[in-house]
Amino acid sequence: MIYKFKDSIPVIDASSFIHPQASVIGNVIIGKNVYVGPGAALRGDWGQIIIEDGCNVQENCVVHMFPGTTVLLKEGAHIGHGAIIHGALIGRNCMVGMNAVIMDNVILGDECIVGALSFIKVGEVFENRSLIVGNPAKKVKEVSDEMIKWKTAGTELYQRLPKEMMEFLTVCEPLRTLPTDRKMEYPEYKNWKETKQQ
Repeated sequence: MIYKFKDSIPVIDASSFIHPQASVIGNVIIGKNVYVGPGAALRGDWGQIIIEDGCNVQENCVVHMFPGTTVLLKEGAHIGHGAIIHGALIGRNCMVGMNAVIMDNVILGDECIVGALSFIKVGEVFENRSLIVGNPAKKVKEVSDEMIKWKTAGTELYQRLPKEMMEFLTVCEPLRTLPTDRKMEYPEYKNWKETKQQ
């Protein structure tokens, strides 16, 4: 659902898909080809949220801030299931892993990867291409060309998803038996281990 808060109405490009069970509230600006999954909450009541082109904010993510703060997700940022972004700046083509927590005034440089379940403390700053893991999170090494290629390919699937959702997602009643002629079509994408073995 999209909600006005005081005088602020979200601005969302027509090419982006916001699931009806997501909440986008107030001062939120969403660019082109952005996917926002069910259960996500983008609450621009105390500050501003800017989500640039090609980002995805997956299921059950929370994006919020302290009063007067802007949260910025730069182009191609990939926010995994259940992650929390609170008052942070996420650089271009970054990936934030599932259930990670990114606290206030954190700055992630471009093409950083944050591991699942990581916790980044208030005010931490990471340079471009940092691989960040742990609780509290620390940089453990540089993100390689191979890793960023894998991340970018995964994000491209999400950049195609808004159009597919608008075309094919419909509310329906469940089937009671599995049809024998059911066609299953999925995008091709290798997991990280398969990519490394090539």
